[in-house]
Amino acid sequence: MSLHTIPAAQAITQLGEFSHIIDARSEAEYTLDRLPGALNWPSLNNDERIVVGTLYKQVSPFEAQKLGAGLVAANIARHIQREVQDKPRDWRPLVYCWRGGKRSGSLALVLGQIGFKVTLIEGGYKAFRSAMLEALPTLAQSLRYRVVCGPTGSGKTRLLHALEQAGAQVLDLEDLASHRSSVLGLIPGQEQPSQKRFDTLVWDKLRSFDPARVVYVESESRKVGNLAVPRALIERMRDSACLRLELPEQERVALLLEDYDFFVQAPALFCERLQALNEIRGKAVVQGWQEQVMAGAIEGVVRELLLQHYDPGYESSISRNFPQHASAPQVSPADRSMAAMSALAGRILQAE
Repeated sequence: MSLHTIPAAQAITQLGEFSHIIDARSEAEYTLDRLPGALNWPSLNNDERIVVGTLYKQVSPFEAQKLGAGLVAANIARHIQREVQDKPRDWRPLVYCWRGGKRSGSLALVLGQIGFKVTLIEGGYKAFRSAMLEALPTLAQSLRYRVVCGPTGSGKTRLLHALEQAGAQVLDLEDLASHRSSVLGLIPGQEQPSQKRFDTLVWDKLRSFDPARVVYVESESRKVGNLAVPRALIERMRDSACLRLELPEQERVALLLEDYDFFVQAPALFCERLQALNEIRGKAVVQGWQEQVMAGAIEGVVRELLLQHYDPGYESSISRNFPQHASAPQVSPADRSMAAMSALAGRILQAE
């Protein structure tokens, strides 16, 4: 049998060395967060974990362990039959559970008995998360950022996409957070990940970057929807060089109508989201916007939102949080199209 353990701090530097990463926790735990690229082979599924946990508390640990052993054995047998039959002798999995205990240990034992070289993370996911959070600040501070600033609708996300397509290193926090980073930014049909998942996604993206090259990122606030950007990262971003992206007002309105087409298609949803502005803008103003939306005058509402809500807040926030913004070079695409953004991205990268 070939089975050994490694500390979590070592595991996070060697993830790419394993054939597969296997998460032996339940589906719910896996969904909440997991190691990058991990596959879910539950030793106990969601329902089984609840049953065993209840038995442990209400009857006895011994009875719970007997039931759990049978369930774990049956699940591992199914994983072996479904997932392992095509694996070669040199297949090298990294296995973990919550604390690196019985769930991952049982799976690792069987795989090791087959003859695979199996590695367990000491302390499991819990230790991994601690090691990852400890490493994240140094990683975030080690990179050189260029922050794309610009008022709402100026095309910051489009420019980031164009820069990435042109080969630049891009950190798209809104994409990782599944949110467009404003009070109206929740994307229909997409739940935001958990804070733990977001932290892992950010760390995983940061570790993929070459420290010798610039990383382009949008001028986010401390929170993207309900998720907090890691403190070390936001502090490093705010100390970084900026670009001031400018786009004419009419182009900004048109861009927002395109990017938020789901509001155009579902006016009632737009009105529902506008409720969030009651405390800031007042109920009478918001009600007026809602009436215009339902009457089909969505473009006018978007323009008023820009001029009365987003732009004033942006000006005060950007000058307060990104001190290099005032002296940053201005960049302007010919229009809002991706073709124009791609041309602008080329000019930006040539000037690096």
